Amino acid sequence: MSAPASSPLPHVDTKPQGSADFYYAVNATFRFLLQRLGPDGWRRYLEELGRGYFEPVNRQWSQGGLPAVARYWRAFFAAEPGAVVDVVEHPDRVEVQVRECPAIKHLRAGGREIVGEYCQHCYFLGAARAEAAGLTLRLSGGSGSCCHTYARRETGLAPQDLREIKEARS
Repeated sequence: MSAPASSPLPHVDTKPQGSADFYYAVNATFRFLLQRLGPDGWRRYLEELGRGYFEPVNRQWSQGGLPAVARYWRAFFAAEPGAVVDVVEHPDRVEVQVRECPAIKHLRAGGREIVGEYCQHCYFLGAARAEAAGLTLRLSGGSGSCCHTYARRETGLAPQDLREIKEARS
């Protein structure tokens, strides 16, 4: 079921927040895909997910620009249990400052072994989404706190250095 056109999220949910146990499934799925497809296949999967499943949101971002990006992330993290996030709008970019990642927090609290590449998924998924919307994404930090920077392509952000994304630790 897709969300109403006015929603910044691509899905409809009747509860105010999701279940944190979903993070266990995501972590296990990433482990499976990395073992089955390897890192390149996992990246392709995330990129295709970013372009396909998120197409309605990508279109909102393309049409609404950076304010639409900020609206989406505010709604997204409002639905994520345990998120401590600031979405900061600047004239040329939006920064999603994740002070406490709800996924990493929940996986740690549950004693799960976190896939080392876990935090990279935000970059590969988000970069595909940003590109589809005519934007660019850079990510720094990870393993519990990070910063996603969305900007117009002409802003000229330096290329993403994957070493800027920390390996997730349990």
